[in-house]
Amino acid sequence: MEICTIGGFEEVGKNMTAVKTGEDVFIFDIGLHLPAVIELQGSENPKQQDRSEKDLRRVGAIPNDRILDKLGWRDKVRAIIISHAHLDHLGGIPYVAYRYPQAEIIGSPFTISVLNSILKDDKINIRNKIRVANPNSTQIIRGKSDNYKIDFIHTTHSTIQCTFPALHTKEGIFFYGLDMKFDNYPTFGRPPNYKKMRELGRKGVKVLVMDALYSRTEKKPGGEMIAKHLLEEAFSKARNKNSALFITTFSSHIERLNNIVEFGRKTNRRIVFLGRSLNKYVNSAIEVRLCPFRKKIILLKYRNQINSFLRKVEKDRKRYLIVCTGHQAEENSILDRISKGNTPFNFKPGDNLIFSSSTIPTPANILARERMDKRLRKQGVKIQTDVHVHGHGSREDLREHLDLVKPKHIIPAHGSIELISPMMELAKEFGYKPRETSHLTSNGQVLKF
Repeated sequence: MEICTIGGFEEVGKNMTAVKTGEDVFIFDIGLHLPAVIELQGSENPKQQDRSEKDLRRVGAIPNDRILDKLGWRDKVRAIIISHAHLDHLGGIPYVAYRYPQAEIIGSPFTISVLNSILKDDKINIRNKIRVANPNSTQIIRGKSDNYKIDFIHTTHSTIQCTFPALHTKEGIFFYGLDMKFDNYPTFGRPPNYKKMRELGRKGVKVLVMDALYSRTEKKPGGEMIAKHLLEEAFSKARNKNSALFITTFSSHIERLNNIVEFGRKTNRRIVFLGRSLNKYVNSAIEVRLCPFRKKIILLKYRNQINSFLRKVEKDRKRYLIVCTGHQAEENSILDRISKGNTPFNFKPGDNLIFSSSTIPTPANILARERMDKRLRKQGVKIQTDVHVHGHGSREDLREHLDLVKPKHIIPAHGSIELISPMMELAKEFGYKPRETSHLTSNGQVLKF
């Protein structure tokens, strides 16, 4: 078994790993590096640049999969397997999949729906066959050397229908453990499938690629039940019934949106979702019948619709609860435009804004949020921040993951070397030895097992 660590081993984002066994290669995830995408969109003439493969490669927004050409693996790729619906795991597929026309794309119903939505919005056609694999299902992939079984094991994270794909080969099981946080009491959906993980651990996992983003953190991030209590408290603090009430969160976090709607209904305000990203993910949840709040909200996507609606909010701000995009202060997001006075609605002193999110810790994001928060506070907005729990497991979750899967080898992933290297120390607790059974690698490297 050979593994090429293409992307996501030196940064948070553009996750991509290729596994070769015999004459067959399997790709796991093809993601975007979102800070680079934001940088590109903020450059001159963004409409012509922000979706060009050439420019995405130039700024490092997509993985450098050309390493597979040099290795002679490109024509051997049989499948592109997507773990879940976040852009740092599937956002690169529209721009890279054409290089592997013989490869089938496989993911959960929600994940595939989001991918199809992106392809439609960006007017991109791909030739690859697309297969839907339900969580906790087993799929068969035909290869040249063998037929392969792959399990899609349900896990919890910060979007729905997340899976751990586990590839069964003659050389052993390859277990792709991105992304994860073990939530035993989710407010929507089921807990992780521990039974299947234990079963594979007993059978024998050869290599585990694991989410080591929070491997330096002992404190558990808390499950979504904690976030639900934080939301309830945040809504209780937004006491002025005559003021505007806005909340922003990750558009893909359907479980969080469901809890926002639950508490939002108690305010007796009409709940309106604004923004293209929210529209995309919510419609995908509706399509796969995993959107219990679909009849309790209004969804608005286009700028003219949004501006027309914001005129109503300006006149009657106590009537609505607005759920919108812009928690990272992304340029041209709803919050960004409102804070700059570029919409018919203007915040007034005493208006409420809840950030049910954390700032993604990149220099560009931090600076953008600082500038936006400064503008909002100058306008007198009452801001509540970090009403949120993140979706990545800390050291205790990682210990549990190792104990369940019992891999022979581990490869930390999903962050800079500085962020993921503490996983190497943690691995020593379980008897793993650096460069023998635990492998801190970088982008573009090949490991042979």
